[in-house]
Amino acid sequence: MANEIKLLTGNSHPMLARLVADRLGIEIAKTLSLNYSNSETSVTVGESVRDEDVFILQSTAPGDINDGLMELLIMIHACRTASARRITAVIPNFPYARQDKKDRSRAPISAKLIANMIQTAGCNHVITMDLHASQIQGFFNIPVDNLYAEPNVVRWIRENLPVEKCVIVSPDAGGAKRATSIADRLDRSFALIHKERPRPNEVGRMVLVGDVVDKIAILVDDMADTCGTLAKAAKTVKDNGATEVIAIVTHGILSGDAIETLNNSCLSRIVVTNTVPLGDKLERCPKLRVIDVSATIAEAIRRTHNGESVSYLFTHAPL
Repeated sequence: MANEIKLLTGNSHPMLARLVADRLGIEIAKTLSLNYSNSETSVTVGESVRDEDVFILQSTAPGDINDGLMELLIMIHACRTASARRITAVIPNFPYARQDKKDRSRAPISAKLIANMIQTAGCNHVITMDLHASQIQGFFNIPVDNLYAEPNVVRWIRENLPVEKCVIVSPDAGGAKRATSIADRLDRSFALIHKERPRPNEVGRMVLVGDVVDKIAILVDDMADTCGTLAKAAKTVKDNGATEVIAIVTHGILSGDAIETLNNSCLSRIVVTNTVPLGDKLERCPKLRVIDVSATIAEAIRRTHNGESVSYLFTHAPL
């Protein structure tokens, strides 16, 4: 008898889990997750997962990253001890992804530690989206499918903007590959901002390389945290003659004073995907728009379950 898809989710992003379940035409498996008075996390799986193909969807909610990570590890372990056939962790926004290299003395490579913990808990496979650094895939000894938001981003640009008037801009050198890929698919020109960082989350001088005069500049990045970089990049682009500046970001962390920074910036719109829960931020920031990536995640789950290739999703966005 063929095993079934069992979709479990923690408390980090239930809305995305519901969208994915609806796309797959299944119900979310019953789980009970709660915190004891001493802050310990307890997870109980409320139905049998014996010999089933289990997918645990758990993103990272701002301010709740460590709780969400611990909940994920316990759920993986619970399913492993309950004799699940295969356990796939679906982590749209991978935690600690920015701590991916030893950039100074005695600095940890925390993303590697997270990879070890996920494997030790009993995970067989990981599905994530737009990893901050692609080498994180190599931290695992199990398969990792890194999906891309790019096909959904390209579709959004084509449906909402006059493409012939656009220019794609990378806010830093590290994102140049992502921006040039989108520019090539849209057959548009590309610009780059060179920035100097005196310390993390603080940006120094910015220099624009490329032409944005009389064009709609689209800033493309994988993550928006405090949004100081985006606001400064938008001002730099605007000062260089762009008629309008729009930011498109995969993971809208938007922590701290990010909403206030965005509202006061010269960005006309900031577009994020729903890999991270936004809560009341949509109401607090009228510039925010959301791209739904649940169809891509659901299709990746379906293809993984059926033993089909997921590489189609690297270049195509399911409807």
